[in-house]
Amino acid sequence: MRAERPRQIALAAALLVPLGLLHAFVLAEIGIGAVDVLFLAECARRRDFAWMRQGWVVLALLWWGWLLLCSTPLPLAGFGVAGWGNGFVQAFVIIRLLLFTAALQNWVLTTQGAQRAAWWALALCAAWIGLESWQQYLTGRNIFGDPRWADGALTGPFWKPRAGALYMHLLYPALLPPVLALLTRPGRAARLGGLALAVLGVLTSVLIGQRMGVALTGFGLAVAALFVRQLRGIAIATFAVAALAVALTPVISPPTYAKLVQETAKNLDHFLLSPYGELYTRAAAMTLQSPWHGWGYNGFRTACSLPRFDGGFPSLGIAPTQLGLGACNLHPHNYYMQALTDSGFPGLLLFVAMALSWLRALGTGLWHQPEPLRLGLFIAVLTYLWPIGSTDAFPTLYMLGWLFLLLGFGLALAPGRTRHG
Repeated sequence: MRAERPRQIALAAALLVPLGLLHAFVLAEIGIGAVDVLFLAECARRRDFAWMRQGWVVLALLWWGWLLLCSTPLPLAGFGVAGWGNGFVQAFVIIRLLLFTAALQNWVLTTQGAQRAAWWALALCAAWIGLESWQQYLTGRNIFGDPRWADGALTGPFWKPRAGALYMHLLYPALLPPVLALLTRPGRAARLGGLALAVLGVLTSVLIGQRMGVALTGFGLAVAALFVRQLRGIAIATFAVAALAVALTPVISPPTYAKLVQETAKNLDHFLLSPYGELYTRAAAMTLQSPWHGWGYNGFRTACSLPRFDGGFPSLGIAPTQLGLGACNLHPHNYYMQALTDSGFPGLLLFVAMALSWLRALGTGLWHQPEPLRLGLFIAVLTYLWPIGSTDAFPTLYMLGWLFLLLGFGLALAPGRTRHG
């Protein structure tokens, strides 16, 4: 029993991480740090570090090591332009998230009781975001008194528009187990309950009104229907209701219509001149001037405004970028563009290999046995890593902390994991 105490403490710390990621980032950092320290102590006690031989761990360490090298302020052009504090140290502490994932996979979430507790934590977080989004939609303010964001997006329980992307990533791990449980029960009432739950989940994403959240919610639903035959009719009906809701947004939610439809159409019509087009053009220009090692972590933030990157690509019909149009920001708003600017083409290749190794491990056996929770976690990580779209910086804790939590949970459920205790 005494040997189980460290794991019980680590589980308690891990279950505090979702709460911290929602509303108290310091609490999340403390939870992650506690899990990491306890896991390493357990590995040392057992003299067992076999988990480090897993393919995803090897690739993650190679990517991290290359990023560290590129972020080191060497007396060579392009290396570590953000310096020691904003560049090297920020890259160094990424290791805590990789350790956290390994700890969840191989030790903390290896029992059914721990897995049930983790699912309830995720489901309650998704329900909380959804409930607060509906409250803000119906009353104009969330529980903390915050209104919609200026562009019309619902903020849910947050003061700024974080709800859409986070809700979408949590939706399918939370939603698929109860929906599929209802669909497998006899009787029309259970099936209608499953349909209603699926429609409510997807409709909430539409009303939140963030473009990538809505698009990836639809993508996730399509992936779920591809894997699970019983979901295909439900998915078609849900898509129909969601499309009807979008069509009715000029009446039921004009701010959502302005954000979701009008602004999206405007950006797509003139993408290269939109803030995203300007960012990606600038990131490409920076990459081509330092293709082998990029500019180090936070190099985009530090060096983006230099006039040397103004040029655009006239031979491709891409005009010079302009700071006034949004060519610079804290990061390029895409994980893969960030990998290029941080660590060049070798860093991008390592990042892609790491991402594919995660998806391969999560997806093992799913086609033949699509367990609802495993499938939901696979979809959550897949939507995080989807290359087309706007993202936060990798790995900013308030969004990417969820990725490593979901990833560790999914890997713990996958076949062939290494177990400690």
